Amino acid sequence: MLPALLRLPLPLLFALAPQAPAEAPLPSPPRLVLQPARIRPGDPVLVTVRGLQEAPIGTLGERPLRFYPAGDGFQALTGLPVEQALGPLAVKVVGPPAPSGAPVELKAEVNVVEPGWRVRTLQVAHKFVQPPPEVQARMEADQAAFTAAFAQPFTPPLFTGPFAWPRKARVTAPYGDLRTYNGQKQGQHFGTDLDGRTGAPVYAAHAGVVVMTRDNYAAGNTVLVHHGAGLTTSYFHLSATAVKNGQRVKRGQLLGKVGNTGRVTGPHLHWGAKVEGLWVDAETLLGLDFTGAEAPAPGAAR
Repeated sequence: MLPALLRLPLPLLFALAPQAPAEAPLPSPPRLVLQPARIRPGDPVLVTVRGLQEAPIGTLGERPLRFYPAGDGFQALTGLPVEQALGPLAVKVVGPPAPSGAPVELKAEVNVVEPGWRVRTLQVAHKFVQPPPEVQARMEADQAAFTAAFAQPFTPPLFTGPFAWPRKARVTAPYGDLRTYNGQKQGQHFGTDLDGRTGAPVYAAHAGVVVMTRDNYAAGNTVLVHHGAGLTTSYFHLSATAVKNGQRVKRGQLLGKVGNTGRVTGPHLHWGAKVEGLWVDAETLLGLDFTGAEAPAPGAAR
């Protein structure tokens, strides 16, 4: 007779055979992703790091990066000043020690390219070029209110996904315009102007908390929305506001209406974005993929 083991059904016989232990998948090596792909002075820059278990530290040029958890990695949102020199700029990220005991170090070099800003001459009311002494106190109060509104504690993002236009309209003045007012006072435009008739709706570019609703001398009726991650968006020259300080808003929620309050040449929306204390190009912000799905940065360690 056959041994009892050989009389077992074939599937059960295979089930009793010893199985080789499954090999654990190898962890992905740390990698660095930078956006946008083409970086100019005044652009916001999103740095994504994957493959680390703890938040790293890092720098973009001389600017420190503040990382927060994001999906299966960490992100930091920063910006370049308009004065940023053209040419190569170093990115360095240092993570916690690897199993070997050495800190993980990721490096990349990005090329800052010519921004191509326009030069324009504008005519505005004389009081906005040479403000009379009686409005000095109001301007100082405005500045103090802006400083307080921008001084929010750093938090992870209050939003998910991409940013949206606050209104669908023609861009009448892009970020970075070099301007001369009334032939004498010079300045630079740190926002994106969107055309619109008085009373047209203005919507939140993304979720966040309202940190200012105020009538300011130069900016007119203003709404500021803090989004976390060191980012605030601004909405100037409104004819009316539809939100209150401290209110949570969603992407696409009504904030107010287009107007011509403050220093303007006609009704429009001035939309701005401020990151880590710098006014940056809000149009570039629209193109950032906060999933970090773009290709790794050129020159990044892997």
